[in-house]
Amino acid sequence: MPVEFLGIAATNDGSETTARSGAAFDKQYTLRLGRAHEEHGWDRVLFAYGSGSPDPAPAAAYLASHLDTLQILLAHRPNVSYPTFAAKTFATLDRISEGRLTVHFITGGDDHEQRREGDALTKDERYARTREYIGIVKKIWTTHEPFDHEGEHYLFHDFVSDVFPVQQPRPNVSFGGSSPAAYAAGGPEAAISGLWGEPLAKTAEQIEAVKAAAKAAGRTDVPRIQVAFRPIIAPTEELAWEKAHRTVGAIRERRTSGLVRHHRPGSPEAATPQNTGSQRLIAIAEAGERYDRALWTPTAAATGGAGNSNALVGTPETVAQALLDYYDLGVDILSARGYDLLDDAIDFGRYVIPLVREEVAKRDAERAERGTRTLTAVNG
Repeated sequence: MPVEFLGIAATNDGSETTARSGAAFDKQYTLRLGRAHEEHGWDRVLFAYGSGSPDPAPAAAYLASHLDTLQILLAHRPNVSYPTFAAKTFATLDRISEGRLTVHFITGGDDHEQRREGDALTKDERYARTREYIGIVKKIWTTHEPFDHEGEHYLFHDFVSDVFPVQQPRPNVSFGGSSPAAYAAGGPEAAISGLWGEPLAKTAEQIEAVKAAAKAAGRTDVPRIQVAFRPIIAPTEELAWEKAHRTVGAIRERRTSGLVRHHRPGSPEAATPQNTGSQRLIAIAEAGERYDRALWTPTAAATGGAGNSNALVGTPETVAQALLDYYDLGVDILSARGYDLLDDAIDFGRYVIPLVREEVAKRDAERAERGTRTLTAVNG
């Protein structure tokens, strides 16, 4: 099966290790980073969502209008806009990008972060709302006659959009989460299921949970699996591990000096994350630092399990082989983001992506050849 690579579409040069050098939305940097991805073999980039961050939709439109092939994964929280408005926004962006949009719906795993924008629902209520929201958006994308909706969270009458996506029947929907509630919510709706990088055995368990949720929803297909990592690469293993330890030191220094804001100081959330994905990352880090071929957990531990934070450490060859281990599990979208966003995107594109693509092509060719031999033997 084909493999795809997802990078990050940051709007400034800040990261967990480095303070940003300019404004939160730096047009020049956003375009420079996007071009680096497009020119170095990446398939798409994620415009993430944060309560106080630049709005990802117009930022994505800006990037898409300046690039030719790079696809967009747009993160969106259902609590920030009504689904009728959001569906038109997404359709317009799909038009601007000429059919290069996928929408990643974020239910929200942290009550404090949700309340920053007025969302007081419980986690289970948020998941129910997300399912209703996605269903409405999909219907708006494909319905050319006015319709009514009276649901648990949304109510409107006689709505029809005048803007429709380029992609037919509609753009893909991506969904993330590692809890049973997340699997159940994404199972009926998601074309792509996003996971954070965990050890191979635990990732395999999550893939089976995603498949089971899709089957329980009556689907005959299963979502594509996307897994995210923080690669730390260097020309030799020794240099890669030196770089990894410097990276963790920089993360800890910024957090202890109060330069990274996730929660209010002293709040319970600052010590124990509410979302299952972060709890899983912390538990994995507490159980050990190194797993499998190259997975390293201190980067996740240093951030308190914040988001995509487990690293893959080693030479390009080592990291490529580690990614192929996940490919062999059934992961076909590999998400990667370094700590020096621009330079790491270029290095990963130059030295890792070609190795993975070459090996995937070999494996696919071998699989096709085995299939041909088997068919020939069956037919006599």
